[in-house]
Amino acid sequence: MNNDLMIKLWLLLFCLISGCSSKPYAIEVQETTSVLGKHQVYVVSHGWHTGFVVPAADIQAKVPQLKHRFANTGYIEFGWGDKGFYQSKEITSGLTVRAIFWPTESVIHAVAIPDKVMRYFSGSDIRLLCLGPAEYASLIQFISNSFARNKAGDIFATKSGIYGNSQFYTGVGDYYLMNTCNKWTAKGLKSAGLNISPAFKLTADSIISYMDDLPSPRVNSCAGF
Repeated sequence: MNNDLMIKLWLLLFCLISGCSSKPYAIEVQETTSVLGKHQVYVVSHGWHTGFVVPAADIQAKVPQLKHRFANTGYIEFGWGDKGFYQSKEITSGLTVRAIFWPTESVIHAVAIPDKVMRYFSGSDIRLLCLGPAEYASLIQFISNSFARNKAGDIFATKSGIYGNSQFYTGVGDYYLMNTCNKWTAKGLKSAGLNISPAFKLTADSIISYMDDLPSPRVNSCAGF
């Protein structure tokens, strides 16, 4: 076994034992609110994978290329995950094992939502989250920070997405057992000022259970739900 492989194995073991933070990093929001926020975002679970649905205009202001790709849409869904597993048309046991146990490159999946969010994802578990201005801005920044960029600040489109009007982009950070798509969602919730520990939020069920334990009116009470 060569030295480079040994170093990678020791780094992975250290991360598994310590639960150390991995990119993209959660953001420390500067101000939180205990009252009902007016900014609506959605947490969506598709059974094994979770992500966020946010108003298109606000994330497009941070990531202008999304405006060119997804014009005239009210919302965009974002998910983060393993490059090979997420983009594959056929999921094999080899892809699954590699995604779980070995650090691999990540991608962002972006989907235009042409209809009401609840209607578009009628077969998924959805939770509405009401955020104050600083909390909402911090979440938008976290999602923006999850895109890899070149020196000019441009993001990198890769393959077409897996459903609807969608697109994959190169992500920041590596995917592995302790840095999953659902931990990414947990880091987004932490960036939005929620009191959540992302370390072991590795499954979609753990995210939805956390959301269900939040006090009202933090969730499911925004006007227009």
